[in-house]
Amino acid sequence: MSDLLSADIQLIQRILPHRYPFLLVDKVQDIDGTKTAVGIKNVTMNEPHFQGHFPGLPIMPGVTIVEAMAQTAAVMVGTALDMADKEMKVYFMAIDKCKFRRKVGPGDVLKMDLTTVRGKPGGKVWKFSGVASVDGEMAAEAEFTAMMDLPA
Repeated sequence: MSDLLSADIQLIQRILPHRYPFLLVDKVQDIDGTKTAVGIKNVTMNEPHFQGHFPGLPIMPGVTIVEAMAQTAAVMVGTALDMADKEMKVYFMAIDKCKFRRKVGPGDVLKMDLTTVRGKPGGKVWKFSGVASVDGEMAAEAEFTAMMDLPA
């Protein structure tokens, strides 16, 4: 059995190039190599998308939920492959089977369970499956394919 790893916000920022307002994961825990990980996003009212989505009824846009899942996957791979400070870039190639089940808003803690469907160390194209939930209730699910631009 492997030791499960975690990534705090400092390590996340050493792996991902994203910064405010587009860094959408606060911590990644239970990282099991490149197989699975759990991302956490604390949703707060001061996020810029809530100004217009929607006034008086702040709802986290679905695309940002999928992006948060993708960032969780990138941190999982980046942690497992020791990519901190190596300027790894990740690009969406496809988003499939995406469904939204529940609104996400300020005060919610978004938990994202990610699994690698296809991909291996040294490979460029990876496919992931993710489920985002709040208090055990599914908020969104998606499969997505990404290109990992890993430095040599």
